[in-house]
Amino acid sequence: MQIHRHDDDASTTAPEATFTGDVRIDGYVRRDAPSRLTCATVVFPPGARTSWKTNPAGQTLVVTSGTGWAQSEGEDVVEVRAGDVVWCEPGRQHWEGATPGSTMTYVALHEGTVQFLDRVTDEQYRRSRGTAPRGVGPDLAS
Repeated sequence: MQIHRHDDDASTTAPEATFTGDVRIDGYVRRDAPSRLTCATVVFPPGARTSWKTNPAGQTLVVTSGTGWAQSEGEDVVEVRAGDVVWCEPGRQHWEGATPGSTMTYVALHEGTVQFLDRVTDEQYRRSRGTAPRGVGPDLAS
């Protein structure tokens, strides 16, 4: 058994090329073969978000604190909160991030390499503000 201690890792800043805002990545772990599991805790300050991305084997996000938005291509924006578990289908474009008024932290679990695509523009993100609590908002994929 291996124990990965939280204190053993320094936080890293997420790359500006693939994230908008001062996003922090903690506890990044990648397992050796035959496992392909990668996981990390990702902390989004208000307004921060990922770029559009795909995961070859899908991605599970366990929201541990705060409130955020998530969207898959062709679907409406959905509000997510602490305790929610989000499944992003294999190969499907999606993004997620904090709402303008809240931080959001999640644990991301996936296999394989994330493919980051275009940024979620400020205009696309601002259109998310119309979402009702726990509801859906406008389609930002167009």
